[in-house]
Amino acid sequence: MGTPLFVKVCGLRTERDVDTAVEAGADAIGFVFAASPRRVDAGAARRLAARVPEGVLTVGVFRDQPLDEVRALLAETGMGAVQLHGQEDLAFYDALRPDGRTLLRGVAVKDAVPPHGERGEDILLLDAPVPGAGEVWDRTGKRLPDPGLRWLLAGGLDPHNVAEAVRTARPWGVDVSSGIESSRGVKSPELITAFIAAARGV
Repeated sequence: MGTPLFVKVCGLRTERDVDTAVEAGADAIGFVFAASPRRVDAGAARRLAARVPEGVLTVGVFRDQPLDEVRALLAETGMGAVQLHGQEDLAFYDALRPDGRTLLRGVAVKDAVPPHGERGEDILLLDAPVPGAGEVWDRTGKRLPDPGLRWLLAGGLDPHNVAEAVRTARPWGVDVSSGIESSRGVKSPELITAFIAAARGV
């Protein structure tokens, strides 16, 4: 038996969604602080994160926001990890490292796939060219990270295609947001449960 697939469920905004994801076996839950239909404010994120049991990672998601703002929101909400999904440089990552949180680097893959750990990240997340749009990106001919590295496949995944994506790309884990929504920004408990079951069924 290999290591179980790591599953991150992102863009949650309600108690029902958080509870459903936890009960279905999610390893990480993402709260979006960047501009997005899935954005939550600090108060809501703090309340929701408090529902997440120990052992499930809470992730604050940011994109091209000032370092002071990122630090303040992480501290106020108690996130266990930070995901940077913009053009943040190595110095930005280095500045957050002493805080002790897990660092995730989100990359919108357009041409070549960046090497794992290039910015000192703990986990690399490979997303579609337009993150959050629910688009599956073309992995044909691209050199993906080795299966032994901690990297997440994202972009257009849903309960119907995640199993095949895991079989072909062999990621360490997967990330989903729009693929578990009944409408833009609104999560479906049924789709959350179905996605995690399908991902783990590989």
